[in-house]
Amino acid sequence: MLPRRIVPMGGGGFSMEPRNPRLDKWLVSLARRSRPRVLFIPTASGDAKDYIRRFYRAFARHPCRPTHLQLFDRAAGDLRKQVVSQDLVYVGGGNTANLLAIWKLHGLDSALREAWHEGVVLCGVSAGAICWFEDGVTDSFGPALRALEGGLALLPGSFCPHYDGDARRRPAFHRLVAGGRLPAGFAADDGAAILFEGETVADVVRSRPEAAAYRVSRKGDRSVEETLEARLLPR
Repeated sequence: MLPRRIVPMGGGGFSMEPRNPRLDKWLVSLARRSRPRVLFIPTASGDAKDYIRRFYRAFARHPCRPTHLQLFDRAAGDLRKQVVSQDLVYVGGGNTANLLAIWKLHGLDSALREAWHEGVVLCGVSAGAICWFEDGVTDSFGPALRALEGGLALLPGSFCPHYDGDARRRPAFHRLVAGGRLPAGFAADDGAAILFEGETVADVVRSRPEAAAYRVSRKGDRSVEETLEARLLPR
């Protein structure tokens, strides 16, 4: 039986590090086939055309078969069939709250859950990382950072992306965890990714030497941060 695997990324990949293919190359290597089918889901950006173009341009460099799924101008009839037939599903960044609402309306949340159980690797950056958890730090509702609530809960706890890329994120995550507004969880710098097998951390990687990932928990009325050992991916 194939493991249930999810890879949240704090940032990086083709959309943020177009000249650094380390993370994307590693993600493709996780798939179950030598030339895997990779599905890009850009819902959080409103299916931005430029984002889709950049995905194809980036993944043309890797041994895979890239495709994408639009929901704002939906062409796919059977979402379940399209999603479950993939090897890797890559969810882009943008507005996490909108992403979750639209997925639920189309039934894509159920299709992704089934794909996960079937061994399809689920991954994503920023909004595409938060969505797999119960909760997370988001700017979906305006410039002020707040708890999201209502994630897919394939992974327990919360997640905070862009931990080093946005100076507001780290203090906001600590404040929300310490105050009980968010459950304990994980955070990742831009360029860092965490591989979960089931609910267990199986690997932590980075695309640049200074990037890291973290576990943040609550102890009494304060938050505690633990740095997770990460390995630098080869080019």
